[in-house]
Amino acid sequence: MDKDVNVVQTKLIQQPKLDAKDRTLLAILAEDASLSYSELGRQLHLSAPAVHERVKRLKSEGVITGTVARLDSNKIGRPLLAFIHVDTSSWAVTRSILSLKSLSDVEEIHTVAGDSAMLLKVRTQNTQSLEALLEVIHSIDGFTGTRSYIVLTPHLERGPAPLLSN
Repeated sequence: MDKDVNVVQTKLIQQPKLDAKDRTLLAILAEDASLSYSELGRQLHLSAPAVHERVKRLKSEGVITGTVARLDSNKIGRPLLAFIHVDTSSWAVTRSILSLKSLSDVEEIHTVAGDSAMLLKVRTQNTQSLEALLEVIHSIDGFTGTRSYIVLTPHLERGPAPLLSN
């Protein structure tokens, strides 16, 4: 058997062609998506309509997947940030845990390689609401365990940064 089976497979995705202006535009938008097209154009040395067309194209190609406001979790009543490692008895159970995406406390759900099957990023009001969330997870058939890590101080939270060159 010549095939190497010990490699992590990733989905092959057709990469859109991004020029230097696209990459700079993405870096600026990643920092502040509220800037006007005219301000973006000033920074990129392009006209506002040219920037608008680039943004439209980047959205249609799926490079820009949305524009959201970053909220201060303390000011909206969700100061407790935690990461939960979830263990399951099978991949079928792992898929059933995706039902947790309907819960507002759950920010991210990832299947992972390693000691756990899944990793959840959650923000709750307090330890009692975290415990209630853990009870929901524990009620899922085929679930075998969790390990919770409560964040004391977040030092950096941001989305992916575009590569500025190929």
